[in-house]
Amino acid sequence: MAGCLWPCVTGGGAAAEGGGGILFRSKARGPVEVVRHARELLAFVAANHDASGGKRDVKREHKMAELTKSIREMKSILYGNGDAEPVEEACSQLTKEFFKENTNTLHLLIICLPYMDLETQKDVAQVTANLLRQKVDYRMVASDYLEENQDLLDVLMSGYDNMDIAIHYSAILRDCVRHQVAARYVLESQHMKKFFHYIQYPDFNIASDAFKTFKELLTRHRSSAAEFFSNNYDWFFPEFNSKLLSSSNYIIRRQATQLLGDILLDKSNTTAMMRYVSSKDNLIILMNLLREQSRAIQVEAFRVFKLFTGNPKKPPEIVGILVTNKSKILRFLADFTIEKEDQQFEADKAQVVTEISAM
Repeated sequence: MAGCLWPCVTGGGAAAEGGGGILFRSKARGPVEVVRHARELLAFVAANHDASGGKRDVKREHKMAELTKSIREMKSILYGNGDAEPVEEACSQLTKEFFKENTNTLHLLIICLPYMDLETQKDVAQVTANLLRQKVDYRMVASDYLEENQDLLDVLMSGYDNMDIAIHYSAILRDCVRHQVAARYVLESQHMKKFFHYIQYPDFNIASDAFKTFKELLTRHRSSAAEFFSNNYDWFFPEFNSKLLSSSNYIIRRQATQLLGDILLDKSNTTAMMRYVSSKDNLIILMNLLREQSRAIQVEAFRVFKLFTGNPKKPPEIVGILVTNKSKILRFLADFTIEKEDQQFEADKAQVVTEISAM
């Protein structure tokens, strides 16, 4: 059976082989059976992960080995292998069973992930990433599951407090919030405030991964993000300014400056942008970022600075700061260049020079 991604059995499941070959061949599990078997193993691990009291548990070790094998079977079905591409029908069957109502397979997989070895954890991240994107009968069944099991997102957020699983939980969370229903839940929760702490973790990999998820939440689903900024402006942007834009860490400052530009330049966030560029404190922060030694930060800061000068309804305090620093700003812009030719950058700079000169 060409193209089959799980061992296929013909002839009734027990085949006699001539010439001293194999007399019996065990029947292989199809996609649905693979998921059901994995679910049984996950339930066992969830209930018995610490039952041995630190002693070796041969039965548990056997179950974990079986679980590792089942997860790799799922991965093979979803991604294919060296011999065959994924089969659409097999992927559909697996996905449907995985997200079957009242089975909670994904939840079991997440809570059992800390007890798996590193390679299996990586396989789990790949399997969930694929399943969260699968369609069954033209529907994203994962969205329905996440809407009914939002507590799973709380579990994934808690992963940032465990360095051993933080990267894997963060990656799975990021795949989840690609579904708007999941992103909205996190945006409306207290979890958003925690990101300012996670992004400043001393572990670079965890901090960077947390920032990726933070950015995904604030930029992917524009209507939900705009609603978040509208409802949370008063605490979010002061926190963003003090914890990220003013961070002593260069990478955080650079990423945050770029993200701020992405947020404020998105037309969906016009209301938040107008509030932001009407604040003298925000202007001072951006002018200080323009003075950074890093040209990358300067360029990203300029993307936001031009919004202050282009505001047709500048508050008097904004005008006062720009007039006071007029000569310094014009001198800076005269020498402000980037390595690659960029007509939009040059046009924006010329516009800012015109606006400042006219003050």
